[in-house]
Amino acid sequence: MKKIVRFYHTVRPLKFEQVFYRLIYRLFPFKPKSYSSTQEISANSWPLYTPKVGEQSLFENHEVRFLNKFAVIKTPPDWNDETTHSKLWLYNLHYFDDLNSPDSENRSLLQKHFILKWIDENPAPHGNGWEPYPISLRLVNWIKWCQFNQEYDVEILRSMEQQADALMAQLEFHILGNHLFANAKALVFVGCFLNSSRSADYLTKGLALLEREVSEQFLEDGGHFELSPMYHCILLWDLIDLLNLAVASNNIQINRYRDEWADVIERGLSWLSKMCHPDGDISFFNDAAFGIAPAPHEIFRFARSVGITNQSDSVSSSVMLPESGYSRLVRGPFTLFFDHAEVGPSYLPGHAHADTLSVELSYGRHRVFVNSGTSEYGTGAERQRQRSTAAHNTVFINGENSSDVWAGFRVGQRAHVSEPQYCENEDTVVVRAEHDGFTHLVKGFTHSRTCSVSADRVLIEDEIGARCSKTVMAHFHLHPDIHTEIVDDNSVRLKLSSDEFLLFHADVPIKIENTTWHPEFGKSIPSTRLVLVIPGSYLTCELTLGS
Repeated sequence: MKKIVRFYHTVRPLKFEQVFYRLIYRLFPFKPKSYSSTQEISANSWPLYTPKVGEQSLFENHEVRFLNKFAVIKTPPDWNDETTHSKLWLYNLHYFDDLNSPDSENRSLLQKHFILKWIDENPAPHGNGWEPYPISLRLVNWIKWCQFNQEYDVEILRSMEQQADALMAQLEFHILGNHLFANAKALVFVGCFLNSSRSADYLTKGLALLEREVSEQFLEDGGHFELSPMYHCILLWDLIDLLNLAVASNNIQINRYRDEWADVIERGLSWLSKMCHPDGDISFFNDAAFGIAPAPHEIFRFARSVGITNQSDSVSSSVMLPESGYSRLVRGPFTLFFDHAEVGPSYLPGHAHADTLSVELSYGRHRVFVNSGTSEYGTGAERQRQRSTAAHNTVFINGENSSDVWAGFRVGQRAHVSEPQYCENEDTVVVRAEHDGFTHLVKGFTHSRTCSVSADRVLIEDEIGARCSKTVMAHFHLHPDIHTEIVDDNSVRLKLSSDEFLLFHADVPIKIENTTWHPEFGKSIPSTRLVLVIPGSYLTCELTLGS
């Protein structure tokens, strides 16, 4: 019965087209077309300059590195070796991000070798490389590489056309979200770049999808609707990439969207600046890690290069982002981020964590409270742990999650948040919110949290709406650079890397446990967390300047 309930709550929010296309693609899998070498094909040449981001991933002697893991790609089976590598690692292998990474101009011959090797060793439709998402990212990377190097090898162009046809035949309507956006972007790029009998179809389809998806995926407050700062960066970069393509190519069809895209980019930049810590990098809510998306400063620089210059790379004021469901509370040296968002979007919660009412905190440029981060995808136990409520800075019933995250990207029953309350005066900023994520386990069990930030203290007050026979706990995960010293049962001194001190005090005893933090995929760093058991209905925690 529990499995049936989970399945019901997982499937019920899906859109009809997601179910329909999943059935269609399963019943009628993609079959490649045959191509004649006599068909005419060429490319439009125009200067397309984009910032070089990321890290080198292709090396001599067939070596590659992705997600902090090296391998050698010598034989055709190596491209799809799922016994040795994760699905995400293999996807990265097929993206070809190295083509547009720093110093890539010095590796053009090596890169062309890998491109031709891919064409030769990855015949359609077999392997990870022929799935629509890797096709989408690879096409854009190859096109940028061709334009930068003025390289228009007919074999490469024919492969692009074949890949574009494969993409058209399996657009990701069964997933939607960032995947369909990537599909649309790739079709616009390839339709603008190639001169072939199919180019107009690619461009028309890509622009039609973007016309639908841009307004769907970017909220009024500027945030991307999957509510992950990392994916926000990815999609914001994609949109700037499209605007840059419009400027470079001066394509009449694409130019119609320049003003609309510029407006969305401006709002997206504003949201990003508000969701970054004072150290300049993203906060970790839902799936988030460094090194996957371009860094915020790279995004701001790219935006300036296409003429969007009225956004600052950082903000110092408090704000509530009502549509995406986050608040930034700033006073004195403290910057606190408060997650009072719904799991969203309801039909695409795959990158959601059970992190409702979690917080992150910085003191100056030092991160203090951090959420788990993300080091892997898949369906393993560690993926489940990193998505769990216990891996975040909030209250939970021991062993249970506020939203039923399961498998790699599934969510069953989910927490719903009441209308948050925001209050600000000259001295203090306060936000309060409540969710019902545990009511299916304990009748009447709600969790409300009030966060108050002033120049000399942070106050976090939790209230539980019903008695519970199970253990109710709160975790506060500390950045690995924070060292702890027990003062008494209810107080812990936190030493920052700057040799400054903060004092954490609670009205219940505090226990310190070892755990891990995951700032990048493939990386796990030892850290500590503060563990508090809530015996009654209230918990009050206070962080003050210490000595």
